Amino acid sequence: MIWNDQREIDRSLKADSLRRELEASLRRLQLDTIDLYQIHWPIPAEDIEEGWSTLAQFQQEGKVRYIGVSNFNVEQMQRAQAIAPITSLQPPYSLIKPSVESEILPYCEANNIGVIVYSPMQSGLLTGAMTPERVAQLADDDWRKQNAEFQDPRLSRNLKLVEVLRQMGQTHGRSPGEVAIAWTLRHSAVTAAIVGGRNAKQVEGIIGAVQFRLSEDELRQIDAFLQENP
Repeated sequence: MIWNDQREIDRSLKADSLRRELEASLRRLQLDTIDLYQIHWPIPAEDIEEGWSTLAQFQQEGKVRYIGVSNFNVEQMQRAQAIAPITSLQPPYSLIKPSVESEILPYCEANNIGVIVYSPMQSGLLTGAMTPERVAQLADDDWRKQNAEFQDPRLSRNLKLVEVLRQMGQTHGRSPGEVAIAWTLRHSAVTAAIVGGRNAKQVEGIIGAVQFRLSEDELRQIDAFLQENP
């Protein structure tokens, strides 16, 4: 089991700060060992070596079983691997943000690093529930309201993509969100996808992605849309 104990903390890769956070997580979770412990952001980049050495020490002490990173690029992963092996990478990956396919996913696959992608439905944009009206009603402090993917011309393009996913999913009794998640899972480097749901109804609309797999023809249809609508 992987415990998620993320909180808003000071972004520091200093050894003393990381140890305080680890001990606090162990107390909150009432555990002696955490299965997977990850550096969430490579910030500040100059402290990556200190941070990763500290996580390796936690592993040697038996306080964490496996150590991973999140939002690292290839060069940053190479710096970490010079110290200790990386078990996992957690990158953003979706039909709207597929950039990790070019270098990061191939590197992970070649180096036996598990990939746990996040935001496969692009913060709700690919669920099928988002509309221009709903975007307009987002709270002023909602970061999505200022994000280019939620503004035209990208918003119109992204909602066209949702319709492609909707029509494809209907033939299988699946939601657009499930199709979007399945698309990320079809990549051989991807181990799992992190999805969020605020209530049981939302979970019901995405849980089918666990077993759903897209056919080669369906993948070609999606690829054709992406090629025609970059």
